[in-house]
Amino acid sequence: MSPAANPQGRLRPATQDDVDSIVALVNRAFVVERFFKDGDRTNPKQIREMMDEGTFLLLSSDERLLACIYVKLNGERAYLGVLAVDPAKQRAGLGRRMMHEGENYAQACGCRFADIRIVNLRTKNLLLARGLGYVESGRESADVIPNLKQPVHFVRMSKML
Repeated sequence: MSPAANPQGRLRPATQDDVDSIVALVNRAFVVERFFKDGDRTNPKQIREMMDEGTFLLLSSDERLLACIYVKLNGERAYLGVLAVDPAKQRAGLGRRMMHEGENYAQACGCRFADIRIVNLRTKNLLLARGLGYVESGRESADVIPNLKQPVHFVRMSKML
C-alpha cells in the first residue's frame, strides 16, 4: 500500500517506528472509556503483538498522527478495530474515513466481510457502526479488558464488503 495524499492527511501502513505514536493516540482517544475501566487502553507490547498479526493504517498530517485503524485479515473476513482519532480532530469525519480505508484495504486483500466489536456501553459507536452498514452478529465476553469497573460485553457487528 503506497501512501495516499488527501486534504485530510496522508494514509500509510504503520511500521515498528510508529508504535509509541500509536500507543499515545489510542490512549488519548480511548480516555472516554474511563467510566467503565481504569488505566490506559493499550501499551507498546500489545501494539507490537497486534502488528505481528495485522496492519495498522495511519492517517497523518504534517508528521502528526491524526487517526489509526487496525486491520487483521482472516481468509475472506477482516477484523477492524482500535479505531482512534485524535480528540482535537474528532467530529471531522476522520473516523468514518478510517473505517472506509480499513474496509477498502481488506477488500483489496480479498476479504468479502468486515467484522468489528464494540463495548456495549459505547452506544454512540453502535449507532455509528449501524450508519456505516454494520449489523449485529452476536455477543462476546469482554474478559480481555483489564481493570473493569462494571460488567461489559462486546457487541459483534459485520458487514459485507
